[in-house]
Amino acid sequence: MAAIFFTALRVAPEGPRAPGSDRFVLSKGHAAPLLYAAWAEAGLLARDALLTLRRLDSDLEGHPTPRLTFVDVATGSLGQGLSVGVGLALGARMAGGDSRTWVLLGDGEIAEGSVWEAAQLATHLRLAQLVAVVDVNGLGQSGPTMHGHDLEAFRRRFAAFGWRVRLVDGHDMGAIVKAVQWAQRGQDAPSAIVARTVKGRGIEGVDGLDGWHGRALPAETAARATERLQQRLHHLPAPALPRPRRRVAPAASAATSREPGPAAAPPGAVATRQAYGDALVRVGAHEPRLVAVDGDVKNSTFAEKFAAAYPPRFVQAFIAEQNMVGMGAGLAAQGFIPFASTFACFLTRAADQIRMAGISGSNVKLCGSHAGVSIGEDGPSQMGLEDLALFRAVPGAIVLYPADGVATHACVELAARHHGLVYLRTTRMATPPVYGAGEAFHLGGLKVLRESAQDRLTIVAAGITLHEALAAHDELRATGLAARVIDLYSVKPVDAPALIAAARATGGTILTVEDHYPEGGLGDAVQEAVGPAAVRVHRLAVREVPRSGPPLALLERFGIGRAAIVAAARELAAVPDALSRSGPALR
Repeated sequence: MAAIFFTALRVAPEGPRAPGSDRFVLSKGHAAPLLYAAWAEAGLLARDALLTLRRLDSDLEGHPTPRLTFVDVATGSLGQGLSVGVGLALGARMAGGDSRTWVLLGDGEIAEGSVWEAAQLATHLRLAQLVAVVDVNGLGQSGPTMHGHDLEAFRRRFAAFGWRVRLVDGHDMGAIVKAVQWAQRGQDAPSAIVARTVKGRGIEGVDGLDGWHGRALPAETAARATERLQQRLHHLPAPALPRPRRRVAPAASAATSREPGPAAAPPGAVATRQAYGDALVRVGAHEPRLVAVDGDVKNSTFAEKFAAAYPPRFVQAFIAEQNMVGMGAGLAAQGFIPFASTFACFLTRAADQIRMAGISGSNVKLCGSHAGVSIGEDGPSQMGLEDLALFRAVPGAIVLYPADGVATHACVELAARHHGLVYLRTTRMATPPVYGAGEAFHLGGLKVLRESAQDRLTIVAAGITLHEALAAHDELRATGLAARVIDLYSVKPVDAPALIAAARATGGTILTVEDHYPEGGLGDAVQEAVGPAAVRVHRLAVREVPRSGPPLALLERFGIGRAAIVAAARELAAVPDALSRSGPALR
């Protein structure tokens, strides 16, 4: 840390997040006291603040978070820092800078596959300004690491992924400084410094011993260790941090962005996944910070349209969703607005990276296509049926689920303009238009599409099931049963007052329909919103592991098609206390 900070780390006077500044990522976030001490020595943190470590009223938390100006993305869930570093290094290059990104990893977290997802993409992207430093102390949390002090094992692995590698004695300052200087000379590939260290070196009763992870020293041991360290102090002031060689402008300022005009209404049926690709191109024309990232499915998510329109702002992340999300967080920390897309089901692989992006307040946008049983014959392994629950659980996340092309364009624009994590759910099959050009949408909104004074219940749906609900409404109306239909395109946040008002106007009953498992999805969102008003909510959802088949047949087979909606609506309208009855139709 001393060698990196005071011989290599170039920081602009404005601070560590200024464009052009080098970035430092502490992937092994449990070593947070070391990070705080380094920045205090560098002058960006008051020394007295170090004594507030882990206090409730302190930003010096047990693991680093972006509450601190020198932390770009929260770390501590191991194996994610190198992905963030890839995004930071790539973002610096896209912004035209020459800044370097340093990532300190522990040898234990090297067992995480996401580390190697990042390592292979860093080589593919030729990120020569990325440096990984691996602290090989041979000890994990609960025992020895996989390779112990076998530095050669680490050298072979990084070299196999195309990295420049240098092995070093992690306690030899002269050798460390030379290794850091060597890393700075890299021009064709990322560099890795693999350092052999001894945990607790020089501390009696701790030196090289297992069992000290996350434990404070006993007071007497700490006093002796501190005294010994103080005897070795050179009492010289820390040198000033080096300054960046090149000044760069921000990725693009908000002032340079212009609001795109209203989306044209599609001439006919269109899949929202296709509209997503069109919307990226449309919004990207006016928002120079927008970057599209895709997980090797750009021909299915239609991110290929953005790739064709703006090649320098498209990143192929390949089939490595964990790294894709972590890289997105790094790009966002450099001032870009990354839209990362893949199938909704595959985003669950990156649940931990999504969770950490939420903790970080990252300005990352994620699009999950091919959601639900409506994808058809590909079968349950490809059907995203858990994604709404995942993203609704992330603090601060926005969840949008458009039903047609105009709504999709609006949702992409809303996502781009909102600072924070946004999830956009899109559908595989083409659906007819619902809205005309210029229709207004907003975060936390909904649309009442069918209503009358005679409505006896409210049907709430989104995405593909909205079209089924509209078809069911027409069939019910033909038989004399009036029902209100709401498009809940904003699944989080939810317009609770509007839902409660609709329920009270329709007999106090809501029927929700979703192409998702019942746990944590649209139905739960509605139930939570109207619960305080004692509104009855009946939910139609996919309640078993689905199977392959034609899309419309699957909607009916699993109880979320128009026939199922009609049957449930008739029973609810006929029996006021239907929710209290048992039976397969009502749940």
